[in-house]
Amino acid sequence: MSTRRESRECSLKMLYMVDNCKMSIENVHRFFDGYFLKGKVYRMFALSLFSGVCENKEKIDFFISQYAKNWELDRMAVVDRNIIRLAVYEIMTNKNTPINIIINEAVEISKKYSTKDSGKFINGILDKLKFIRLRKEGY
Repeated sequence: MSTRRESRECSLKMLYMVDNCKMSIENVHRFFDGYFLKGKVYRMFALSLFSGVCENKEKIDFFISQYAKNWELDRMAVVDRNIIRLAVYEIMTNKNTPINIIINEAVEISKKYSTKDSGKFINGILDKLKFIRLRKEGY
């Protein structure tokens, strides 16, 4: 497994704890500080993704709700909702990773942590959202 994938999966677990278990962001940081081995390459990227999603959650959720026709965020499965949040944040901020790779990573993570149909659902929403970044970049 790539270190980027490990980071994304770890960030997903952290977001799940905030979203589903109602843990505070600070407690999740403390909990995962013991989980992340010091010096692990994926550590900083995972924390960056987690913090970025938490800090930009309202904006991210607004974008998702614009493109998730007939789906309210609170009706989405917790895992799916957070996979989409991670991918949207990365699409909006990470200019170094091609959009299709971010979307593919989200779909692959959904296969591991969610239902068999989640990949199609997530891909459908993210495929629409990728045009946000393309428009920002002038394409």
